Amino acid sequence: MSFAASVLTLYPEMFPGALGLSLAGRALEAGTWSLAAIQIRDFATDRHRTVDDTPAGGGAGMVMRADVLAKAIDHASPPGDPRPRLLMSPRGKPLTQARVRELAAGPGAVILCGRFEGVDQRLIESRALEEVSIGDFILSGGEPAALVLLDAVVRLLPGVMGNAVSGEEESFENGLLEHPHYTRPQEFEGRPIPDVLISGNHRKIAEWRRAEAEKLTRERRPDLLAAAQPLVK
Repeated sequence: MSFAASVLTLYPEMFPGALGLSLAGRALEAGTWSLAAIQIRDFATDRHRTVDDTPAGGGAGMVMRADVLAKAIDHASPPGDPRPRLLMSPRGKPLTQARVRELAAGPGAVILCGRFEGVDQRLIESRALEEVSIGDFILSGGEPAALVLLDAVVRLLPGVMGNAVSGEEESFENGLLEHPHYTRPQEFEGRPIPDVLISGNHRKIAEWRRAEAEKLTRERRPDLLAAAQPLVK
């Protein structure tokens, strides 16, 4: 069964975007995963196709209406649909590689892309939406975040990456940032490739990579060190 993604958005033309290229694009053409971009305005009931209204209690901006979004979600995810329902939101739980792997192992996802000031809280509660954040910053809408999430997931689907082992050694897979990489030429502007990497000693290479990964993580993301997996010798 392929991974099925349904994206609810005010801008369906933003999809597949970059997901239609490279590894994700080839996997999309091959049927490894599918993508349906659904226009939320199609579920509005007035002639202006209104999807938002002023916030209760006053304040700036507009809020996406629960009634319109509920119809869109129910259309994309009818009763019995096993896919998780995600809302891309800056206040959501940070997206991690572990969560990405969980999603990649599942049947797909229904992703709601918020706009304006946000989404009516009653919709989030009634449709059991999982709020997901890709970082501590604000975007103009949830679409770029949805593209990021799907890119992270699709590359982990079986057969998408040419060398599955490469995905196991990347940042966050073992709780550490990834070690530095080198390739030809052997010397670049007076900077040589570290001797250990051309020594042919695989144990020494593994130890060097682990040490460099720990060093980078300690400098840039010390919060990750406590959960890092030990080096397998």
